[in-house]
Amino acid sequence: MADGLDVDRLTTVIEDFNTIFIRLPSVRRINFSTLSVLHTLSRKGPLRLTDLLATEQLKQPALTSLVAKLVQDGLLRRRPDPGDGRAMLLSLTRSGRQIVRSRHANRVAKLTRLVDQLTPEERAVLAGSVHVLTRLTEIAAEEQP
Repeated sequence: MADGLDVDRLTTVIEDFNTIFIRLPSVRRINFSTLSVLHTLSRKGPLRLTDLLATEQLKQPALTSLVAKLVQDGLLRRRPDPGDGRAMLLSLTRSGRQIVRSRHANRVAKLTRLVDQLTPEERAVLAGSVHVLTRLTEIAAEEQP
């Protein structure tokens, strides 16, 4: 426990929520690795492949293969890195951005239906937790190499 917070229970609850949240049905079925790459590039891109490797849970050959497929599918583009002409930057295409936006909108709609089933008190607690979860995400990002 950390100052009265049962971190073990919190971890289990977050894991259970993530299991539900990442599986919320969506219009287009895309595997988790693809979604992760698209999401990362939508938040942090453009990135070099080596920078993307640091965020994704894939080995370089698998990520290289996935990126090639996403470029071929028109979801990513490669362009020379202006800071180092030998390196390439990866970014989302219009189609890639549209997938990220539509999946986000779909999740918002589905999560809204779930949240609407909470009591007003539960919704207030959840609203107050947004800041804390954002802060935890910021702390985790600062700790990454």
